[in-house]
Amino acid sequence: MPQLSVLDLSPIVEGSDAAQALRHTLDLARHAERWGYQRYWLAEHHNMAGVACSATAVLVGHVAGGTERIRVGSGGIMLPNHAPLVVAEQFGTLGTLYPGRIDLGLGRAPGTDPLTMRALRRHLRQEEDAFVDDVVELQRYFAAPAGQAVHAIPGAGVDVPIWILGSSLYGAQVAAMLGLPYAFASHFAPAMLLQALEVYRERFRPSAQLAKPYVMVGVNVVLADSDEQARHLFTSLQLRFHGIRTGARGPLPRPVARIDDVLSPAAIAGVDEMLSVALVGSPTTAREQLAHLMAATQADELMATAHIHDHGARLRSYELLSGLV
Repeated sequence: MPQLSVLDLSPIVEGSDAAQALRHTLDLARHAERWGYQRYWLAEHHNMAGVACSATAVLVGHVAGGTERIRVGSGGIMLPNHAPLVVAEQFGTLGTLYPGRIDLGLGRAPGTDPLTMRALRRHLRQEEDAFVDDVVELQRYFAAPAGQAVHAIPGAGVDVPIWILGSSLYGAQVAAMLGLPYAFASHFAPAMLLQALEVYRERFRPSAQLAKPYVMVGVNVVLADSDEQARHLFTSLQLRFHGIRTGARGPLPRPVARIDDVLSPAAIAGVDEMLSVALVGSPTTAREQLAHLMAATQADELMATAHIHDHGARLRSYELLSGLV
C-alpha cells in the first residue's frame, strides 16, 4: 500500500475567515502526524478568496514549528512567481530550522490570474525552458558547487529534497530528465494522469537525489461513516469546482442536501470529470475505490486533499483514510 500524505490549501469556508482557516491547518497537521501521515504540504495560490495559503513558506514554517516529526513542504511553490535565489533562501532557512523535515515541491503554473501574476513578479521570463533553468538554478544553490559566486545563506548544503509537480506531460518529462520525484495533480486535472506517469517512468534518469522513479498522486478524499454522509459532504467540493469553472470563486460552500437541485446535469458532469480521482464514501466503499486507483497508477504515495466545510468532518475523513492502509 502507498504512503499517505496531506495536501492543504488552508480553505476559508463559508461563514468563517482566514484566521480560522490557518488555525485549522495547524490542527489538521497535528492530527495527521498522530495518524501516521508521511508529509503535510501547503499549496501556493494568490488573490483567491477561498484559500489562505498565499505566503506558503511562512505557513510551512508555522506548521513545522507546531509539529514534531511529519515532513512539511510546498505542494507547491509556483516557481514563475519567484526568483530561485529567494526560494533557496526561504527553504534553506526552513531546512536549517527543521533539518530532515522540509520538502520543496515546484510547479510551473502561476497559481493565479495574469494580473496577479504580474503583481507578483513584474519581469517574467517568457522562454519555454525558463522553468527547467530555474529548477537547475535552485539545485545549484543547495549544492553550492566550488566557484559559484552567489550563495543561498542559509541554503547551501542544506538537505531540501526537490519535487516536480505537474498536470501534463511537461512536468513528467522534466522530473524524469532531472531524476526527481514527481507529483501529479490528479485531484483537479486527472485527464493525463496515466499517460504522464508512463512517460515519467519510461524516461527517468537516476540522479544524486533519486535512484528510481517515485510517483505521488493527488486524490480528493471525502470519507465519512456512511456513503450518504460522505456524498453530502462532497457537494461542497462540487460547488467549489463549479465556481472555478464559471469564474465565481469564493469561500468553500456549505454542503447541500441534493446537488441535483443546485446544478444542472451538464454542470455536474463537468465538475465530476475534474474530480474523478477521488475516494468518496464509507471506509468500505473507499477501500474499493483505493484498490482501483492503486491498480491503475501503482503510486508510491497518495497526496490526499479534503475540501470539507466542517472541520470536525474533515478531521474524521483523514482519520478514516489513515485506517485503510
